[in-house]
Amino acid sequence: QVQLVESGGGLVQTGDSLRLSCAASGRTFSSYAMGWFRQAPGKQRELVAGISSGGGTNYADSVKGRFTISRDNAKNTVSLQMNSLKPEDTAVYYCAADVRFWAVIAGTGNYWGQGTQVTVSS
Repeated sequence: QVQLVESGGGLVQTGDSLRLSCAASGRTFSSYAMGWFRQAPGKQRELVAGISSGGGTNYADSVKGRFTISRDNAKNTVSLQMNSLKPEDTAVYYCAADVRFWAVIAGTGNYWGQGTQVTVSS
């Protein structure tokens, strides 16, 4: 069982930066693939970025060059550095985990956090 807790959301202005963190419980964090998803009001949840247990990454086209996903296995955390934020980045951001990278990328991972709100004002 893995529990995920997101933090770092907030209200920022266009062009600002924000860093989200996801703390995971458990002693086998390094074996899990991790991902960040987001869901805006009235829209489907979408993948933002994923990182495999080996450090390979996958990004949505809309965030490439602006967002960076990283993991710290010693601290059981995965982070999402978000730069040059736009109003269309406004959403609830969720952390996901699964031992299968493909499942994380597909949005069918076994473990999910409760989400953290990111609001970007214009």
